Amino acid sequence: MCVCGGARACVCAATARGPRIALTQPLIGPAVFRYPTQCASMSSSPQEQNQELKEEAKAEEKENKNQEMNEEKRQKKKEEKKEEKKDSWKDFIYNQRTGEFMGRTASSWGLIFLFYLVFYGFLAGMFSFTMWVMLQTLDENVPRYQDRVANPGLVIRPHAAEISFNRSDSKNYNHYIQQLNDLLQQYNDSVQEGNDLCLVGEYTEQDDEPVKKVCQFKRSTLRQCSGLPDTSFGYAEGKPCIIIKMNRVIGLKPRGDPYISCTAKRDSLLEMQYFPSEGRLDKMFFPYYGRKAHSDYVQPLVAVQLLLSKEDFNVEQTVECKIEGSDLRNNDDRDKFLGRVIFRVKVSE
Repeated sequence: MCVCGGARACVCAATARGPRIALTQPLIGPAVFRYPTQCASMSSSPQEQNQELKEEAKAEEKENKNQEMNEEKRQKKKEEKKEEKKDSWKDFIYNQRTGEFMGRTASSWGLIFLFYLVFYGFLAGMFSFTMWVMLQTLDENVPRYQDRVANPGLVIRPHAAEISFNRSDSKNYNHYIQQLNDLLQQYNDSVQEGNDLCLVGEYTEQDDEPVKKVCQFKRSTLRQCSGLPDTSFGYAEGKPCIIIKMNRVIGLKPRGDPYISCTAKRDSLLEMQYFPSEGRLDKMFFPYYGRKAHSDYVQPLVAVQLLLSKEDFNVEQTVECKIEGSDLRNNDDRDKFLGRVIFRVKVSE
């Protein structure tokens, strides 16, 4: 082991590898020698020592340069990563280096658009063809399947399940009168004069006729419930008129002699009056050929006037009307509106 003192002289202690060596040559810079051979080298000439020091300085300088270069590389990588993060979304939209738009070149986008154009064009063509084939099997005038509506239902005007009003105040029932007038506009005698006179009690069959004729049903047929002699339809007297009509069913030809019959659900009979007489639905209005072939068709109406007395005022009356006298169903528990209709009337003074 060699130790250098303040006089810059080195003394090497004896070790197992060799004797103790003393050096009096001054040194440039601190030095520690661990082996005798190093101490021996210090006894070489000054030129050799300078040469060795230069080599060591060069090695240190080279190492420092390498460290500086590595540090610069690390700094550059960090800066590049930051720049990549900043420019990544811009490059995704359009990359100037590769010419890619949203990750694909123009040719790639062209091939994709061409594929989907052909694919969806084929689907559209197949769908159009199947629709055309299906339309060839349909009749524009008659639905292909109508077994669920073989029996018609009944509806009333005013369109309300509960008709309640004060006969002394016209504002209470004006909206009911308005509904009745709106329904009867197309039944005005002046309008019906342009329709045909048909045979009473006979079906008006015209399957082979391209233009279907329409049978007359004049508003005046409803008499007291037509709104002509009494513009209040009996509401001002507390004897309201209810107009009943049957839903349209294409091709329906009811057997027998159909008519409307109404009853009040109470112990005593409620007096009523029907227009036309006996509430008949004449067969000359059947069959119906559809909205397109029979565009001006008007279905027959039955008006029922409830002749309420003073004892009936302020009491709710439940009335049920049915189609009777034919093969049409009116007692299906699953459908309470099939061939019948129920409504409530309450008149107050």
